[in-house]
Amino acid sequence: MAGFHSHVCYKKLCVGIHIHHGKGGIITDQWFQRLKKIFISLKIRYKFLISFSTIFFLFMLLCCLVVYFFLKKNIEENIESELNNTTQMIHSMVKTSATVSIKNYLRAVAEKNKEIIANIYRQTLENTLSTSQAKKKAAKILLSQTIGTSGYIYCVDSTGTVLTHPRTALLGANVAHHAFVTRQMTSPRGYLEYDWKNPGETNSRPKALYMVYFEPWDWIISVTAYRTEFNKLINVDDFQKSILSLKFGETGYSFVIDNLGNAIIHPKLQDINILNTKELSNECFEYMKEKKKGKLIYYWKNLDESVARQKLVIFNYIPEYQWFVASSCYLKEFYRPLETLRNCIFGIFFAFLMLMLPIIFKICASITTPLYELMERFESVRGGDFSVRMVTESTDEIGQLTSYFNRSMEQLETYHDNLQNQIKERRMAQEAQKESQQRYFLLMEAAPDPIITYNKEGDVLYINPVFTKVFGWPLEECIGLRMDHFVPEDNWSETQMMINEIIAGRAINNIETRRYAKDGQTVYVSISGAPTRDRNGDLSGSIIIHRDITKSKQLEKQLLHAGDRERQKIGQDLHDDLCPHLIGVAGLATVVKNDLAQQSHGSAALAEKIVMLMEDAISKTQTMARGLCPVHLVAHGLQNALEQIVNTFKYTPGIKIGFKTSETVICEDNNVATHLYHIAREAVNNAVKHSGGNCIEISLFKKNGFVHLWIEDNGKWIKTTGPTKGIGLQIMAYRAKIIDGGFEIKTTPGGSKIKVCIKYKYSV
Repeated sequence: MAGFHSHVCYKKLCVGIHIHHGKGGIITDQWFQRLKKIFISLKIRYKFLISFSTIFFLFMLLCCLVVYFFLKKNIEENIESELNNTTQMIHSMVKTSATVSIKNYLRAVAEKNKEIIANIYRQTLENTLSTSQAKKKAAKILLSQTIGTSGYIYCVDSTGTVLTHPRTALLGANVAHHAFVTRQMTSPRGYLEYDWKNPGETNSRPKALYMVYFEPWDWIISVTAYRTEFNKLINVDDFQKSILSLKFGETGYSFVIDNLGNAIIHPKLQDINILNTKELSNECFEYMKEKKKGKLIYYWKNLDESVARQKLVIFNYIPEYQWFVASSCYLKEFYRPLETLRNCIFGIFFAFLMLMLPIIFKICASITTPLYELMERFESVRGGDFSVRMVTESTDEIGQLTSYFNRSMEQLETYHDNLQNQIKERRMAQEAQKESQQRYFLLMEAAPDPIITYNKEGDVLYINPVFTKVFGWPLEECIGLRMDHFVPEDNWSETQMMINEIIAGRAINNIETRRYAKDGQTVYVSISGAPTRDRNGDLSGSIIIHRDITKSKQLEKQLLHAGDRERQKIGQDLHDDLCPHLIGVAGLATVVKNDLAQQSHGSAALAEKIVMLMEDAISKTQTMARGLCPVHLVAHGLQNALEQIVNTFKYTPGIKIGFKTSETVICEDNNVATHLYHIAREAVNNAVKHSGGNCIEISLFKKNGFVHLWIEDNGKWIKTTGPTKGIGLQIMAYRAKIIDGGFEIKTTPGGSKIKVCIKYKYSV
């Protein structure tokens, strides 16, 4: 009827509109165009008023709708959450109660049969029955019982062999391969659930058993049945009161029905079949049977109610007992506060709108009037007249706007006068900067040393022609790239130190190191550099000068090697010539001393003192020879020389010194070995005197194409930079450079480590 009534009203309305349209009525295209023209011709204050009011109305309406639907959604989610939690609780309660009932029932049957078998066993003890007769009698009693519809009792022993079973084909068979039988063998007492598929069945079904153990016969008595047959054993009274006490809203409730439509627990339909009652709708129950678990919104009318109401139900299914547990509520009861809130929101909205309309009108007028005046002034400014000003009548935003306009006009007038001068100055500055850059690049091009400029990311911006001449890399192969490949691996530590100094904004001066040329040759350089900055004073990159000192380093090495050869020659002469001569003189003095002693001559004591002085001279001469040529004289090898250092200091009180080496490390260059020896001796001597540690270790080994010499101690942290850096550290670093070796000091509060590495070209 409602649909029919609406259709008739619609036809009448259309007829009325058609009649009025034919007479030149109100709602026509001409009127629409006229309204449009009127709105366009309105002053901006009225347009602003209409637009603001419309936007305000729509915005408030949207906010109210958002709040309304948000609260509605929140209420629905809370309802669903409460119903879902309650349904899960009922589901767990029913399953737990059912499990307890089933377990107690099976337990009672098992315990009773154990008592029966115990009585029969006592007859064997009284010799009234033999053991075989007693077991047959007990098996007959067990097999005569049924549990539920298809349940039965069987027995297995502790090895998994079937002793009694309704299926005679299984008697004597070992079924220990089944998982539940293995569990029975492990723990032959208690309750057990498992799935079982009989021969001829396609799917396994859930079963349960309770077992007791009769030890005299090694019988595990098992009472078993399918769990789907246990619904008749469940005592509904255990949880009926708890379920019926649950309420949702005013009339919402929880209920339990079975798969056939019987109301197991229901506050209004107890013991009534929904499917057989014509007054009740069974569509919702059919949906529950199909889905098994979920939620449903439907219209429902109980037998004692006159009107169907919309209802929400959350349901779940217990397949073992074919029961549905559900919690439901009527939505209208929960939405009632929401309807009140909706009415209040709309009432407040319309009252606020009526109050704001006159205020909005006045505000619009106070804004638009000064704007019109400002537009007139801007029209004058567009023609180039910067002398126009506005009269400030208020101190609000409009007054501030007019003040800003006046100040802007004053500034524009000043800027207009200064702009031409600035343009001239800018052109002159650009020309001067261009000339400066040209002089800068001419200076770089004419510089006698290789120069590289980097950006702050470390990429090459420019290299001068001398760099290409010395190292072989042209600008086009380096621009925009890093030059990490021309830094030798063993010089990276000092290179990183230089990078850190540049990043910190400090210059570096005359740091000697090595670099690779493009053809692989090593070039000795002295590096100086400084950071570059942009116009704001921020770090923008660096400029690095590489002075080629390869020839001076070669001359220096030749002089040092010549000095080393002379020193070694003097040491060898002392050892091979002077020492034997002194030993001979000492022998003669010993003979003279003995002769004088035999003659009891008064000069015997003086001769003895001469012998002691000669022996002391021999010892000092040997020490001098060892210092001048330590590696050559101490067993002809670096390893033995390092061991001699250990032997020299091993008797120092409170210090433990050790030496680790590889037998394959043989240093053939005696000059290199001599410098390594002096580095090790100086490092050990410093550690003994200044570190305060109690453990020193010397290591000599080969790794990754290099021979490494390490001297480690566990003493205090020493400073490797600044004015406190000792001369000993500088001498060690200098010796490492002489033999083209890397030198590094790692020091921490837990100790210090001095590392020296050289390439295999000095060793085997």
